[in-house]
Amino acid sequence: MQTVLLDTPAGITARLGWDPAITVHHRRRMIARELVAAHLGCEEKEVLVEREAPRGFGYHTRLIASRKGVDVPLAITTASYRAATVVAVSDPGLPIGIDIRDSNPEPADLVRMRKHSRLFSTGNTLDLIDHWVHVQAVLEADGRGVRVAPEQVRLDAGRHRGWIPDRNMKYTLVDISRDGWLITLAYGTLPGA
Repeated sequence: MQTVLLDTPAGITARLGWDPAITVHHRRRMIARELVAAHLGCEEKEVLVEREAPRGFGYHTRLIASRKGVDVPLAITTASYRAATVVAVSDPGLPIGIDIRDSNPEPADLVRMRKHSRLFSTGNTLDLIDHWVHVQAVLEADGRGVRVAPEQVRLDAGRHRGWIPDRNMKYTLVDISRDGWLITLAYGTLPGA
């Protein structure tokens, strides 16, 4: 599988890969291994990427990388849609969220986007999808998942900042779209920044 490096802010590295013949779980691990090995300056075969053990019912596991039996101090964040996967690595203390879509969503997805969107007009499908990937990236960075409804997310007029009113965290939003995939990266920033 070929991957491409995405243009991300300092401290975050991300790659996009797509291949319908490879399962989403294998794509995530392959791309994560490639990123971690590049970060450590070692060969990919030296890096082991595993899913962490679930802590309880409903707990969403994450990927953990290790080298020579020692966990690597990097957070691995992933997002997938259809045959494409984006993986980012960063400092574990930095809240990050990613979302990816293509420009041809399923009719059921469009209905869901329109239902939960805060856009006044949802007639422009590409604008609706762009809005949705920004909202979903903020939700992923927030980490509470389905406990927060998408319509709770607020975006500034340029879609460069996003937040959820009940939290004292703002997220910088970066469009890292590539090769026909709409991709948004959200990362935490101090509220006054």
